[in-house]
Amino acid sequence: MKKNSVLAPFIILATLSLPTFSLAAGSGKQHIENFAFSFEGPLGTYDETQLQRGLKVYTEICSSCHGLKYVPLRTLSDKGGPHFTEEQVRVYAAENFEVFDPDLDDYREAKSTDNFPENIDAGAPDLSLMAKARAGFHGPYGTGISQLVNGMGGPEYIASLLVSYTGEEKEEAGVTLYENTAFPGGWISMSPPLYGEDVDFDDGHSNDLHHEAEDVAAFLMWAAEPKMMDRKYTGFVGVFLLGFLAVLLYFTNKKLWAPVKYRKTA
Repeated sequence: MKKNSVLAPFIILATLSLPTFSLAAGSGKQHIENFAFSFEGPLGTYDETQLQRGLKVYTEICSSCHGLKYVPLRTLSDKGGPHFTEEQVRVYAAENFEVFDPDLDDYREAKSTDNFPENIDAGAPDLSLMAKARAGFHGPYGTGISQLVNGMGGPEYIASLLVSYTGEEKEEAGVTLYENTAFPGGWISMSPPLYGEDVDFDDGHSNDLHHEAEDVAAFLMWAAEPKMMDRKYTGFVGVFLLGFLAVLLYFTNKKLWAPVKYRKTA
């Protein structure tokens, strides 16, 4: 009786989790493409020029519907990110965004001390944490090692979503839906935001649909986790120190116990 009481919570938890797993594994429609992002892997880093291109795609296309309310504009000048100068950030903020100022009771040009504005008019989700909120190629039911090395695949999901429109449409309850093989269920209410050649990159990089999707997905990964490189560096240093300590303890242990282990008996 006691054994069953102890196991009951685990049995209930497993039972409740089965429908979710079956739905995800049995849909068979969702296809996430695996993109080779520079920041993947334990030693991967953000590509500064790619983040700048992704920011341009977000600014000119995505920001018309989606906000980044949790991302401070000043972080665009941080090392490891787009790495603009402070003057470039100031100009970018003033030229592209307006924010509501309670002191003025009116809108004003955005400053580098503001966050990216929230977009509530379109009713679209905020993209600040989207790359961490959605699992793609590497999860949530992938192998643990793959998730440890590559992450959960949020950028892959975003990029795949942007390139997976089939061109088919249908209407349900007065809402137009668009077929998308990367979206759960296969149909999404968001019309295709990118078609290729939507923006012109300053560095002359290809602006076809695939590259635009990959660049903006990389930027949204940085927006969701701007300190990823610092975290990786800290983790690497921690592992190195723990390894060094383990070797030191091993040889110290051998030295301390050597007289006892090899003591001659009378």
